[in-house]
Amino acid sequence: MSAQRYEDALAGLLANLDGKARRQLAREIARQLRQSQQKRIAAQLNPDGSAFAPRKPQIQDKKGAIRRAMFSKLRTAQWLKTEASAGGAAVGFIGEVERIARVHQLGLRDRVCQHVSREVQYPARELLGLSPQDYEMIRDKVVDFLS
Repeated sequence: MSAQRYEDALAGLLANLDGKARRQLAREIARQLRQSQQKRIAAQLNPDGSAFAPRKPQIQDKKGAIRRAMFSKLRTAQWLKTEASAGGAAVGFIGEVERIARVHQLGLRDRVCQHVSREVQYPARELLGLSPQDYEMIRDKVVDFLS
């Protein structure tokens, strides 16, 4: 089910709630969405369940260097923020991290670091997106809240 059809189906039910109740529901949904996005990013999966494109082989600076998983710091609550209002809920990145996440989300070209003039084409890795499980969670939250 598309996001628009889903939103249209729930709009009538949510219109009967007052602003404070909608805000509370949006806050709960945003918190749950952030948790699911964090778990999915940690597992390095796109919203459709496919794996992220693998990293290119890295040149090792030091022998035996330990490499972190991709986006390990990006998925923390420090950078992955939620926003909730009576009009809806949002989960997104802030600051400089937002630019980095957009490059990976859309598969754009960017410099690896500021001092290197060469640009690199990054493969698309969908950091944010709604999976079928997310749609079910939203539906369940709304039904539980209304009952």
